[in-house]
Amino acid sequence: MSKRLSGKRIMITGAAQGIGLAIAKGFVREDASLLLIDRDEALLNAEALKLREEGYRVIAHAVDITDAAAIRQATSQASDDFGQINALVNNAGVNVFSEPLETTDDEWNRCFDINLKGAWNCSKAVLPGLIEQGGGVILNIASTHAFTIIPHTFPYPLAKHALLGMTKSLGLEYAAKNVRVNALAPGYVATQKVIDYWNSFPDPEAAKAETMKLHPGGRIASPEEIAMAAVFMISDECPFMNATCLTVDGGLSVQQHPA
Repeated sequence: MSKRLSGKRIMITGAAQGIGLAIAKGFVREDASLLLIDRDEALLNAEALKLREEGYRVIAHAVDITDAAAIRQATSQASDDFGQINALVNNAGVNVFSEPLETTDDEWNRCFDINLKGAWNCSKAVLPGLIEQGGGVILNIASTHAFTIIPHTFPYPLAKHALLGMTKSLGLEYAAKNVRVNALAPGYVATQKVIDYWNSFPDPEAAKAETMKLHPGGRIASPEEIAMAAVFMISDECPFMNATCLTVDGGLSVQQHPA
């Protein structure tokens, strides 16, 4: 019996840690072959080696997703190594939080270069191959910031709103080519970034408790829970799901006021 991602050759960005690494681990367990992309070369190579030592088909390229030429080169090399990419997870991103009038030009450019332009660079690199093969899947890791606003997090929500717009635009543009483009919107996830955020407060445990209180179930997601949703969305189990966004936040964005 074949596994859920057998035959999938998937590129994952931001794959060296956090949600991206959890997605990579979830995908290889379902028999996918992976091209892992991240800027942190040492961490990326270490994690890729662990997966290869477990017998999984994984290659890694330390690439900055804002470098379109380098992304094209990495995808071309992957085609030589294990065949043309037929799915992409645009996971790489960066939090850039500020008040609007305090946002510098450098912060603005960094936010949009990584969270939006980088995702487009990767999509543009794989789309011709997806069309040539008769179809494929692009999954953009968005955020609940893509449809809600938290004060003082500017301009990050703008970039994530735009990423959702790109998801819908590409999904409609290439639907007739059998290319599905969707987004997955996590809320709070127990990654190192979130832990670092709690640790930035004088009382980290109190900060953590406040975060938990925002959620109807009193907890936040694990990276593995986001990976489970990504497996479904990349798989052939939702062939008519296109140009839309799946929210995985435990009800956070539905609840108007915390209990």
